[in-house]
Amino acid sequence: MSTKTKLYPEIESKISNFKFDSISADRKSVLQPLIDYVQEKHSNGKEIRLNLICTHNSRRSHLSQVWAQTAAAYYGIRNVFCYSGGTEATALFPVVAETLRQSGFKVQVISEGNNPIYAIKYSNNEHPIIGFSKTYDNEFNPTNEFAAIMTCSQADGGCPFIAGAEKRIPITFDDPKAFDNTPQQAEKYEGRSLQIATEMFYIFSQIK
Repeated sequence: MSTKTKLYPEIESKISNFKFDSISADRKSVLQPLIDYVQEKHSNGKEIRLNLICTHNSRRSHLSQVWAQTAAAYYGIRNVFCYSGGTEATALFPVVAETLRQSGFKVQVISEGNNPIYAIKYSNNEHPIIGFSKTYDNEFNPTNEFAAIMTCSQADGGCPFIAGAEKRIPITFDDPKAFDNTPQQAEKYEGRSLQIATEMFYIFSQIK
């Protein structure tokens, strides 16, 4: 019997408002290949490695990585290791870090510079997620036995082959970057984070 991880109270409160019935049937069919991949690994007692990939590894791929890792912990699915990468490296966009803070994560900058490194915690006693921008094939990421989850259509179209991936699964999200430096910025990032969180939690809720 897997033990669920106790998350920070603010995150637990956020989760209580997730509505899986808001996910359309069409969208659930997009998510199903990832459910099947995780279930097959879990059933066979194997490690589950997910590399969530976008163009710049600055927004959607990080939100997906963080929420997927958190969802696995919440549902007590062990041996899940979530990574992220881009077709190019830039920097984790600061509004993403702030959006995660607002959702209850503890976010600490552990290295400044053009590409800051963040430690992102969802629970008191779990290892932090290390967030920084890197290419999907950076040595920080796995080289084989992983699923490549394409979180943006640009990376999915522009990157036809991911070396070492056992499976390639497109689960694309609209880019909140379109609202950068507008009055809607915080609201749109929060909305995209909520969509990604709800879908990642739905995926892990289906694992038996």
